[in-house]
Amino acid sequence: MAIRYYRSKTGRMLASLPNGEMIDVSNNRCKIVTDDPSSSLSSLNQYGGPSGSSSAREKDKFDECNQLSSNDYSDLSNFESLPLVENIDSIKCSIARLSKIKDALAEPNEDFFTLISKIDLKKNVDFFLKVLENVLRDERKQVSLRLMSEDDVLSEVEPDAVPNEVRNWLSMTFTRSVSNMKKKAEDKPKFKSVAQAIRAGIMVDRMLRRMSSSLESNVPAQVSKVLKTLNDWNFEVFAMNECSDGQALRYLGFELMQKFNILSKFKIQNLVMQNFLEAVEAGYSKYNNPYHNLIHATDVLQTTYHILNNAGLMSWLSSIEIFATFVSAIVHDYEHTGTTNNFHMQTRSEIALVYNDRAVLENYHISATFRLMINDSYNIIQELTREEYKEFRHLVIEMVLATDMSFHFTQLKTIKNMISLNEVIDKPKALSLLLHCADISHPSKHWPLHEKWTNLLVEEFFSQGDKEKQLGLPFSPLCDRNNTPIAQSQIGFINFIVEPSLNVMGDMIDKIFEQILSEEQSRTSKSDLNDSSSASEPIKKKPIERPWAQYLTENKAKWQVLAEEEKRKKEQENGEKFSNEKDDKNDGELNKHQMS
Repeated sequence: MAIRYYRSKTGRMLASLPNGEMIDVSNNRCKIVTDDPSSSLSSLNQYGGPSGSSSAREKDKFDECNQLSSNDYSDLSNFESLPLVENIDSIKCSIARLSKIKDALAEPNEDFFTLISKIDLKKNVDFFLKVLENVLRDERKQVSLRLMSEDDVLSEVEPDAVPNEVRNWLSMTFTRSVSNMKKKAEDKPKFKSVAQAIRAGIMVDRMLRRMSSSLESNVPAQVSKVLKTLNDWNFEVFAMNECSDGQALRYLGFELMQKFNILSKFKIQNLVMQNFLEAVEAGYSKYNNPYHNLIHATDVLQTTYHILNNAGLMSWLSSIEIFATFVSAIVHDYEHTGTTNNFHMQTRSEIALVYNDRAVLENYHISATFRLMINDSYNIIQELTREEYKEFRHLVIEMVLATDMSFHFTQLKTIKNMISLNEVIDKPKALSLLLHCADISHPSKHWPLHEKWTNLLVEEFFSQGDKEKQLGLPFSPLCDRNNTPIAQSQIGFINFIVEPSLNVMGDMIDKIFEQILSEEQSRTSKSDLNDSSSASEPIKKKPIERPWAQYLTENKAKWQVLAEEEKRKKEQENGEKFSNEKDDKNDGELNKHQMS
């Protein structure tokens, strides 16, 4: 290894030998560079360097420079032996080098800046950056791998935490693992046109729509009264539907579109918006579902609005994003069949075949909505520019697909990682989680609403179970009306699905607001620099309300009491069944004895 030379700020010349010693060679007449340390030393001694016969003064210089070697920085200039950035040793090497630089900078040390050049220092920094970039790439890969493993949350649930029936329902509904089904040879896929059925309904409805009067001038007084409570977390959606004669969705949808100037912004005629909302209501009434109907859509729309508005996030969204969010909430279960995706796959329904068993209903809701808007009478997006349409469609597709419960854990992990890695929150993903949370939010409303929604959902599940029984299929979880622990299912639903989701959403909103605040403060600082006379008020962070927390706790406590009652009732029924079986056995033995 060659000898390195450095010049100090005082003008003295220093030599760094391969063995780590530093020698002052300022008075040498000749400086020889060689790979042989002994040769270098002899050459230096020959020309007046520090040798055994040197003067005391020269020896003092040598000792002073030799002392410098205890803080040797020569390795910071050695780049030939650096490990590859992909190697774990690169991290250890970076730590060692950074520690040495930190120690040198911690105390005044003029020698450091003379012993290592700016070029070498920059090379060290470049190496550190490459190592960090590689670590970040590896971390992102690990995040992706963790996102792929979405069943881990349920796998950590203790066996005795929930009944098997509830565990099976959570697993089947909120993960994408579907067991392989045996296909019957006689069942052949039959692809029929979904568009024909929709167009037939549109033709019949069109004549009725033209006869309708404008909603804007004909809002019943009772409906207006309920709409004034739009900002309440416990919005009385059933009362709204009753006083609107079963037209809650069209009134609320129209109200929100007007409230945020969507109609004027995108040149939507009042009649076209009214026709669209009426057609969507008709689609929700197609199968007479107890739960997945227009009241549920109205509830999800109001909850979505409440979360965004009360968090102060409406200003965070553009007009097209607000429009797409409201439409997504309105149509997210459009023409729902009242049965689950798993039921469609088990029965090999037409839409399961069309959408290849992937987010079957969610894909259908989106497709049916955009097919509806092909007709000019319902086309609320006909005046959008090409870019606006592209963004609108992208948002609606992403948001509605995210309501597929099997994507639940993936969604939560994606947002959690954005928060933990301090990344900018992606708007489409944030809005998708928000809509998903609104879709499953009824356990977070006060008990009268939550209990009513639970009874309606259970009845819809039982109706599916009746169909499964009729078709000779095994019962889907929670669909057997004679063997379903309702209270336990709701406790599991709240503990493992609803509460974690709403907590992550709350954390996400906090993070979004922090980012908004940071951007506004940055803009304010720049403005103050440009105009020193401006005296803008400091931006205050709005406290994020979490109204759901209280009701989740209260509802869970009520279900705990009911779960104990369920358990006692079940034990009593099992005891009576055992007693009857025992009596029947004794009677049989007595008859047998009498006959003998």
